[in-house]
Amino acid sequence: MGDPVDALTTIFTESYYWITVVMMFLIHAGFCTYEVGASRRKNVLHTLMKNTMLIPLVTVTFFFFGWYVYFGFPNVPFASGGFSDASFAEPWDEFMGAHMQDRILGVFWAAFLLFSWTTASIVSGAVIERIKTSAFLIFAVLIGSFTWILDAAWGWHPGGWMVQILGYHDAYASGVVHAIAGGSALGILCVLGPRIGKFGPNGEVNQIKPHNPWLVTVGLFLIFTGFWGFYAACNVPIIDIGGEAGTFFSATNIYGMPTTLSAIVYNFLMSFSGGLLAAYIVTRGDPFWTYSGGLGGIIAASAGNDLYHPLQALFIAAAGVVFMIYMHRWVERRFKIDDAVGAIAVHGYAGFFGVIVCGFVLWGYPAAAPMYGDYSPRAESIALFTTPEGYPQINPVGQILGAIIMFWVLGFLPCYVVARILQYFKMLRVPREVELAGLDTHQLGDAYPYHAHQETAFEKIERTYAKE
Repeated sequence: MGDPVDALTTIFTESYYWITVVMMFLIHAGFCTYEVGASRRKNVLHTLMKNTMLIPLVTVTFFFFGWYVYFGFPNVPFASGGFSDASFAEPWDEFMGAHMQDRILGVFWAAFLLFSWTTASIVSGAVIERIKTSAFLIFAVLIGSFTWILDAAWGWHPGGWMVQILGYHDAYASGVVHAIAGGSALGILCVLGPRIGKFGPNGEVNQIKPHNPWLVTVGLFLIFTGFWGFYAACNVPIIDIGGEAGTFFSATNIYGMPTTLSAIVYNFLMSFSGGLLAAYIVTRGDPFWTYSGGLGGIIAASAGNDLYHPLQALFIAAAGVVFMIYMHRWVERRFKIDDAVGAIAVHGYAGFFGVIVCGFVLWGYPAAAPMYGDYSPRAESIALFTTPEGYPQINPVGQILGAIIMFWVLGFLPCYVVARILQYFKMLRVPREVELAGLDTHQLGDAYPYHAHQETAFEKIERTYAKE
């Protein structure tokens, strides 16, 4: 780096992404804490270990093939150019290591890896207390190193076919991370089934309370803190976007469009506040759903938070949280889906809502910079929605189709099929007697060996249903 400006830009960008990775690590610490608190005492260690072991497994598989998917598969499947050349992302390439000619790829890889951990961890909470560890780790690799990064290649890569043809826009991953995770969790739970005693003989819903609500609270606040890093990692901190107009440095979103950290600070805090307020009102102060509403509010507004006015972010977040809570209650009662931590609601329903609303509120805005060449399927003959200046255009049709692809096509369907296969071979769910005794007592021992266990009211109900 002989030029001082280039050197400063490169080193700043390298440091920027390194810091976002450290901050995003708090998301995973939060998920571990949150899920342990939400589990019953007899399942604490099992819950912790399955969420911990996805880290090395997804890291290794993401290195070997997940990273390649992002750069190699941005085009329409089996059309519009086929595979893109991404030799630099192959695990044996010299750039996938300590290479002084490229100081950015490693920290950028790490930022995407933390997105992978997050996506798999969202599913982890929904399936606690009855899934086999081996089955969950299969899903973690499927989601963390393939399906989510494939949807990122289509809808987050600035040259992805959904971006350039449909005008899909999802700046902070309402769909790309959250809707796909929610859809994946729903697909698994449709096959996995509810925990013993969750639903009564007449279909009534029994509440299984967390064994430690304080850990749930701390975990969610760690996730909130880590989400600052998540938002920052979705931006490019400084790049010359002047082109023929001359030098002009700016931060950009992941699509290469100008934005500022100041803008996302406004919208992050307003959407967070809108979600908390709406959840508090709708649930009449229920602590679990109030805290979850803060996260759901951020997710509901994330698709357009690079372009929303702060008041738009506030009201979109509030509406998204109301939608996710009522959807959760209806699906739980109607289809007997036992989502242990509300992950499908907070991430899936809120993310799905956010993607679609973005298409109406930001209708006509540029979705991304126009791109041509290996990394874009876009051509005037196939681009469906463009602005007068030739940019792909945010629009309701593209966002609705995008939400369906994220939640149902890449989220629900692959996990449902794999869950069916695992169920056929009896590899999905722990045996009934193990679930009743507790996954810890069967495999790992009591997490609280020096404190006598007191049977809770729900465990008495559970034991009664087990006899029946």
